[in-house]
Amino acid sequence: MIITSRNDLAGHRILEEFGLVRGSTIRARHLGRDILAGLKTIVGGEIQEYTKMMAEAREQAVDRMEAEAEAAGANAILCVRFSTSYILGGTAEIVVYGSAVRVEES
Repeated sequence: MIITSRNDLAGHRILEEFGLVRGSTIRARHLGRDILAGLKTIVGGEIQEYTKMMAEAREQAVDRMEAEAEAAGANAILCVRFSTSYILGGTAEIVVYGSAVRVEES
C-alpha cells in the first residue's frame, strides 16, 4: 500500500477512486506516566512516555485506515492528513484520513 500526503503520485496514474478512508484510536494517559511527566515538567525535556504513546496511536490509526482502503480495493491512499483532539480529561483521539485510490505505474 502506497500512503502519501501528496495529491498525486509521480509515475502513476489513478485508475479508480474509492473515496475517503479513515482510521482512529483514542488513548488515555496512565497515572504512572502522569507522575513521571509531572516531574519532567519541573526539569524540562522530552516526555518520552507520551511521545511513545502517541507514536503507537498514530501507527494504529494508520493501520486501521490502510485496512479500510484494502477492503475497498485500493492500493494507494493520497492526501493523507492527521488530526488530534482531546475527548475528555486525559484522553486524546488520533484520526488519520485520506483518499483511497487504485493506481498503476504509467
